[in-house]
Amino acid sequence: MQTIFDEATRQALIHRISQLKAHNTRQWGKMNVYQMLKHCTLWEEMVQSNRPYKQVLLGRLFGRVALRSMLKDESPLRHNTPTIAELKITGNGDVETQKAAWIERLRVYAHWDINGFAHPFFGKMTREQVGYLAYKHCDHHLRQFNA
Repeated sequence: MQTIFDEATRQALIHRISQLKAHNTRQWGKMNVYQMLKHCTLWEEMVQSNRPYKQVLLGRLFGRVALRSMLKDESPLRHNTPTIAELKITGNGDVETQKAAWIERLRVYAHWDINGFAHPFFGKMTREQVGYLAYKHCDHHLRQFNA
């Protein structure tokens, strides 16, 4: 499976991000390009911050099963997959600035090492799981806007 920790994979994602334009039309969901870029930047910040996140009750009950299901193969994430409230974005902003911010966050993975990251829904994740999920999350949103 592809992982965010692989340099070639990261570079391919960065290239796809650089191709995005403010006028790209979404294929599903409610976000515009700026909101998607901001959402993805915040998602990377969540993973890289190592800030403790309290796991929601539903996640404690089903998080491990859901994570295994998402990471079982190369298939992309399903359309309209729910997100945590803190990563729901409204409003508009500068697309080029937000593209640069997301790309900068992706570059951090070249030298970042997980130290017990716990996702608010999935719970504690291994480095390998983070790598796969981070890639799938990026790919999901880039596909959302045909990038």
